[in-house]
Amino acid sequence: MTDSVDKAIVPIVKRSLENENFRDTVITGKLCQVVLMTLQPGQEIGAEVHEDHDQILVLTEGNGQAVLEGQAREVGTNDLIFVHAGAEHNFINTGSRPLKLYTMYAPPEHAEGTRHATKAEADAAEDH
Repeated sequence: MTDSVDKAIVPIVKRSLENENFRDTVITGKLCQVVLMTLQPGQEIGAEVHEDHDQILVLTEGNGQAVLEGQAREVGTNDLIFVHAGAEHNFINTGSRPLKLYTMYAPPEHAEGTRHATKAEADAAEDH
């Protein structure tokens, strides 16, 4: 039981600030998943829709633009963005430093242990 408890307690902001990968899965449960992401200046996640997943994003460093259902809003450190299932969304780093965040999907979106160093690597994995 100790191992599962150790995996369940994560210094998430510290881990987010240290993350250099585009995507790094932290923990995956039956109904929810936590993933770290880092967007480089000018980089975007890309417009997407999760038909059966709610998503929550918390920005830990940097600033950018959240585009939800075609409406753009400026966002920055400590902002939380809730994306309802079925909503088209995109996130763009409009700043001069990396945009770091953690995101939660319910239910899980990625296979447990998924790690993509770059967006190109993530895109290639999703094409398969």
